[in-house]
Amino acid sequence: MIVNHANRLLDFACGEAYSLGFTIHRESTRMTLKLATWNINSIRIREKPLSRFINAHKPDVLCLQETKVDDPLFPHGMVRGLGYKHVIFTGEKSYNGVAILSKIPIKQIATFDMIGNGHTRHIAGELENGFQIHNFYVPAGGDIPDRDQNQKFDEKLRFVDAMRDWSSQEVKKENKVVIVGDFNIAPLEHDVWSSRQLRDVVSHTPIEREKLGELQRQSGGWVDAMRTLTPAEQKLYSWWSYRNKDWEKSDRGRRLDHIWLTPALAPSLKSGLIAREARNYDGPSDHVPVVVELAA
Repeated sequence: MIVNHANRLLDFACGEAYSLGFTIHRESTRMTLKLATWNINSIRIREKPLSRFINAHKPDVLCLQETKVDDPLFPHGMVRGLGYKHVIFTGEKSYNGVAILSKIPIKQIATFDMIGNGHTRHIAGELENGFQIHNFYVPAGGDIPDRDQNQKFDEKLRFVDAMRDWSSQEVKKENKVVIVGDFNIAPLEHDVWSSRQLRDVVSHTPIEREKLGELQRQSGGWVDAMRTLTPAEQKLYSWWSYRNKDWEKSDRGRRLDHIWLTPALAPSLKSGLIAREARNYDGPSDHVPVVVELAA
């Protein structure tokens, strides 16, 4: 009877915590939120990789980039079948697109057109516990790292500048805000396989790294979750080119996908990982998910 009563109390606590946006782990009664971000590279053709990742890691909230689907064709049935009853999204045919899939209630609070070109590269939601999640898909920037010769590179730099200005003006260090997504910039030396050889390659050029650093210094200093958990001198990647057939052996990756926390949320960071195994899934994206666990 005592065990049954304890279980009923724990079930009640689980329900209360779930309504606040957390998962209770029964073995320790810790309330946590598991949050993941993944450039899925076309959601409608990635059901099997999505299902495999979700079954393995069980994120409460999953932020996707490059969904590549116009809003009327968004695959609601597939998403519900994967266990996500609450979804916010904005997309366009064949390009861009972002979505937040959640097992817990989430309210859409914003979609920013960062540089006024009509691209669907941002969406934000708020959980019932007050956490705000901003999901960004930064432009890749093309191949030529010169904003005068390459309009796409100029758009990328302006996009990151717009993120910086938004952060400076709208996000305070005491706010509980997470920004996630494919930032398409590997900022640190060991976020790429060779900083020297990639110095002039888009995603790791000095100006991109400088711009991202300016963004990170806003709002009291955004906390890079994965680099908080992993020493800066350790190689860490989330993307490997499709052109590299034996990606795992050569391991020429880049860390393009990020989860950043405001200082108010940083103490809640408990664990994190980059799900490298997803690059070996059947029909993979060239990116893999980044996952963090936040305590209540």
